Amino acid sequence: MKRNNSIDVMRGLVMIIMALDHVRDLLHTTSLTQSPTDLTTTTPALFFTRWVTYLCAPTFVFLSGVSAFLSMNIRNDLAATRRFLLTRGIWLIVLEFSVVNFGMWFDPHFDFLIAEVIAAIGVGFLILSILLTLPPRTIGLIGGMIVVLHGLIALIPVPENGLVKGLIALFAPMAFPYATGKLFLVAYPPVPWLGIMLLGYGAGHYFASAEKQQRPIFLKIGLLSLGVFTFLRAANLYGDPVNWSAQKNLLYTCLSFVNVTKYPPSLQFCLLFLGIMFLILSGVQGLKNNWTAIVSVYGKTPLFYFLVHWYLIHPLVFVMVFRQGFKSSDLVFGSNFGRPKTGSGVELWAIYAIWVFIVLLMYPLCRWYGTYKERHKEQTWLRYI
Repeated sequence: MKRNNSIDVMRGLVMIIMALDHVRDLLHTTSLTQSPTDLTTTTPALFFTRWVTYLCAPTFVFLSGVSAFLSMNIRNDLAATRRFLLTRGIWLIVLEFSVVNFGMWFDPHFDFLIAEVIAAIGVGFLILSILLTLPPRTIGLIGGMIVVLHGLIALIPVPENGLVKGLIALFAPMAFPYATGKLFLVAYPPVPWLGIMLLGYGAGHYFASAEKQQRPIFLKIGLLSLGVFTFLRAANLYGDPVNWSAQKNLLYTCLSFVNVTKYPPSLQFCLLFLGIMFLILSGVQGLKNNWTAIVSVYGKTPLFYFLVHWYLIHPLVFVMVFRQGFKSSDLVFGSNFGRPKTGSGVELWAIYAIWVFIVLLMYPLCRWYGTYKERHKEQTWLRYI
């Protein structure tokens, strides 16, 4: 079966965008003190710098489900696919709490552990491996039900105790002290993200269809998703815990309208950003030019890109703080990324310049690794990175 180039392009695009958010998180002047989507303190430029990166996680998780379907379709071997999903799921969870968390915090004591998108995908693969005996449409239906209904959990009054808190963490972000001075944060609760992955698996047959059929299908799905989002959002009916409201001017009112909830991903969040994803997929389907060739280099090595880019961005934190006159005794690790409590950071224009530098630096690395991976298919471990 021929490789679906639109998946590589879409995945490459979101990997490029993702780096912008991580550069902003680690280096921007206000990233430690203010939310870029807080309409009382943000600017339109800062808001959209964060908002555009909302496309990344749902796209990455959805396409992970699609890729699992395509792998199953090619192999036609339930046992082998299940074994791969199990081992890859466990591997991703291990990577999250070792390589990724250290790259994010540079804290050898791991005082602050966070479960984000890599762990969510890992858990999703584990559960998907169990569900493989079900028809893909049934798996997709289960995913759709999760996406639509998981927001109801927040409406159920429950007493807060250890067991209940652990169960809630499956659906909503939750923090757990796990030792003296240590904190474990579930930022990406597994169930809502599982719903997106299962939707991707259920939609996998569209990606296996003929190229000329994919473009109109993706366009229709994208427009339908955005239409349903617009209806639900305009009416403030259901699908997001925070309603939009009139702001100080029209621009900020528009920002409020699209300011949907990512933690956990609300129904409206999924409709908006998966809708945008499908529109982009319809646009790049069958498109082959220099731009798609460059972007797909990143898309063919997404996990390699994800792991390495942290170790390119984070050292720049120390370059920045020492150039700004701080000393090693001023550095605060854990949730501060090693930055001082106050006073450090660069302006937004510099964030964009550093982002471009990181993306350009990653290109030859991804190209080298992608070529190496293609030439050494006999080395099965390469399938895990």
